[in-house]
This record gives sequence, C-alpha cells and structure tokens, in this order.
Amino acid sequence: MAVSKTVEPERIVEAYAAGLRVFGENRVQEFMDKSGKLAELKDAEWHLIGHLQSNKARKAAELFHAVDSVDSLRLAEKLDQAAGQSGKILPVLIEINVGGEENKTGIAADSPELEQLLQSASRFGHLHVRGLMTVPPFTEDPEGARPFFRRLRELRDTIAARHLPAIEMVTLSMGMSHDFEVAIEEGSTCVRVGSALFGARAAMGQ
Repeated sequence: MAVSKTVEPERIVEAYAAGLRVFGENRVQEFMDKSGKLAELKDAEWHLIGHLQSNKARKAAELFHAVDSVDSLRLAEKLDQAAGQSGKILPVLIEINVGGEENKTGIAADSPELEQLLQSASRFGHLHVRGLMTVPPFTEDPEGARPFFRRLRELRDTIAARHLPAIEMVTLSMGMSHDFEVAIEEGSTCVRVGSALFGARAAMGQ
C-alpha cells in the first residue's frame, strides 16, 4: 500500500502510472479535498488508515473502499450504518494497539471491547471484517518491532482458529517504510509504505 497522506494529487497520479493501485490516506477531509483530481484513477483502491471519528463515519463510507483503522465497537456500528446508507459492503480491519501506548489509537489485544467487536460482527450487514492492523512502538532499529509484529500475527491466528461468524482473518496490515522487511518476515500481508516511495513529507496540521 502506498501511503499517500499529505502527498499532492499530481504525485499520486504519477505513482498510479508507475503501477501502484492501493493507496492509504489518513484523514477524511484531506482525501475529500484531493478526490476530485483523482477520479480518473478508476481501478485505484483507497483505504482510510488513520484514526476515524465516529461523526465522520458516513463520509468515510462514501469516500473509501475500505477502512483499516476500526478501533471501537461504536465506530464499527456507525460504519455499518453508513455503509448501508451508501448501499455497499465495506471491508474493514480492526486496529490493535499492540504496544499498549496511551498516545495511540487501537484496541488492546486483551480488551473486553475486542471480544465484543468480534462477537458483534455477525449482526453487521454492511461490514466485512477482513483482518487486523497495527502501528507498533517506534524503534530506530527495525528489529525492535519484531515482537510486536509477532504478537499481532499470533492474535490473528488465535482469532482465525475460532472460526467466528462474519470474521475473516486474511489481512495482516503491519510494517512501514523503515521496518516493512521485518513485518513481512513475521507474516504481514500488507505493508504501508509512504516515505520510501514519496520521500519525507511536510508536516500538516490536524
């Protein structure tokens, strides 16, 4: 996945021309502002990978092909409702906070809310739970992320073995520009690469 947050539409079009088809955006409003200039990229797939506030669920369901950052049961309920209003089935990933960091979003692996979300999936008529996503604690040495990637893979395997209704565990989204090789070794099926493709990005306001 090419992480195209803060990247101007013209450069995204260049990435598309080079063969990239799956793109990750962080903010609903930013993608709204860019989407008109990207409308001709017909087979591009747009994923929301940043934190989504539940009051923006409807617009996210309209704009994106998938939401890879579901971090609460409330958000899942809002997205299910919004996807229904848009007449679509929305693929989603559950974001797991593997490092237990207070400043990061995501559900703790041992949280009762994760179990509630997994058990609720069968009543969502318009969400398709396809796997897990994480952003591990940052370490200068990519090897520092390995135990967190391994923890997510083990959680994925545990959930998959339960064969829960309406839960698929085919996607393991982990690894970014500086640690994607370690993530792949630990079983990642989707690496989110931004700066390695587009270069260092300028800071943007929230």
